[in-house]
Amino acid sequence: MNTLIRHVLCALMPATETMPGMEDADVDAFLVRFKRDSAPLLWVGVVAGSVIFLLTPILTLGLPVPSVLLSARLLDTHAAKITSHPVYLLRQGVFVARLAAGLCWGGNPAVRQRLGVPVYEPDPGTFRTS
Repeated sequence: MNTLIRHVLCALMPATETMPGMEDADVDAFLVRFKRDSAPLLWVGVVAGSVIFLLTPILTLGLPVPSVLLSARLLDTHAAKITSHPVYLLRQGVFVARLAAGLCWGGNPAVRQRLGVPVYEPDPGTFRTS
């Protein structure tokens, strides 16, 4: 499941010429921490949003294939169209996955340096004490 979610997060926040993307962040470690520390309903939302993203190229591009089979150009077009789709539940489901992507991306030291904001100190791991 984490591989699917990683695909979706990287598709939603790709690198550009001026900014690092999700593929430059430690997505796999983030997903392990996110699943452990988030509310179960939030994790279900991220999974559901990822499944929506995976299965909807037929609605956005007219192609009956999962998003993992799209070229980089078509994947970018699909991401843009699904995040502005007129059906609210589809758009909102993918937004939950994009929220997780933003948390990971925004904590990436390379992104924070590029934006000119202080880099976070290493996590002391004290959030969960039991």
